[in-house]
Amino acid sequence: MSFTCRSVAAAVLAAAVALATTATAVSAQTQEAPAAERVLRVYNNNIENLITNNADGSCTRISGPDHLTSILVDDSGKTGTSGVQPPDLLIVQQVRGTGQATAYADQLGAKFGYAAGTYKAIVAWDDPEAWGSTHKCSQQSLGDLKKKQTNAIVYNSRTLSLAAGDISKYWSAGWLKPGTSYNGGAGCTLYKPPDNDSGTTNAAKWKRTSAIAARFTIKATGTTVFAATMHLPEENGANACGGAGSAGIGNSGIHVGADATSLMNASTIRVIGIDANRANIAPTTLSGFGMTGYGAKATMGSRKIDYLFVKGAVRPSPIDHTVGGTKSNHLALYGFIDF
Repeated sequence: MSFTCRSVAAAVLAAAVALATTATAVSAQTQEAPAAERVLRVYNNNIENLITNNADGSCTRISGPDHLTSILVDDSGKTGTSGVQPPDLLIVQQVRGTGQATAYADQLGAKFGYAAGTYKAIVAWDDPEAWGSTHKCSQQSLGDLKKKQTNAIVYNSRTLSLAAGDISKYWSAGWLKPGTSYNGGAGCTLYKPPDNDSGTTNAAKWKRTSAIAARFTIKATGTTVFAATMHLPEENGANACGGAGSAGIGNSGIHVGADATSLMNASTIRVIGIDANRANIAPTTLSGFGMTGYGAKATMGSRKIDYLFVKGAVRPSPIDHTVGGTKSNHLALYGFIDF
């Protein structure tokens, strides 16, 4: 009789424990899961063909992984920490063409354990012709690596999709050809043949300034994102030229091509990364597109000539959206955009 009572009591206790465990599990399942973080991580940098120019006239070659480590930041603006998350967009200038852009994209993916091809690259010119001589490198072999230059957008295909028709045609920058008088845009032309550089040495130099844009869709939400990459001529520093007879938007030398403008107008979030070769362009310059410039620090020596304009909810940055220690002649800019 005593054994039977103990058995019944044990069974009742076991049933009660099982019921409590089940109730706890059900309660956990019915609790709402925390919302996934919705942030678009964007960077802009002129990577200078992954060659840096030193003060003594020599140059240094930088590996893609080392450059990427130097620009990618966590939410506190720090590089090289475990908090660095995979970027969604890298807007870059001065890559040699599809080959270098694709290798760079794959090196970015490898940093986060992704398969080759996860990050994809769009370039303005697949394989631009070489131009120039030493490119200010005392070592000719390194100077030669800077002879081919184009602009690119690298994107994360895990988070962004891209339709075939959502890549713009390239558009040309404006410039004032040497020897031409300037008066508020008068004298400016589009920087392409027949108004390119005279002579054979720099005949293909204009291709380094060809801009390109694309419209992406964020897979998680369907939000549309416009991104463009631009590199304006050195001559834009002294005389702003946005096209034929034009000083560009706000006398900045910036203009957006017709195809790109159509994609931009159909996009919710808008991002433009530029090496403008012109100092102190106001952050309100592209306000007509609903965009604001981020980062006020100098990006090349003592001058600010690189810009990141965004339409979207950009998070505050403890480092002014400007990444010190970037392994390039230019400091990188970044913006983390909530959507």
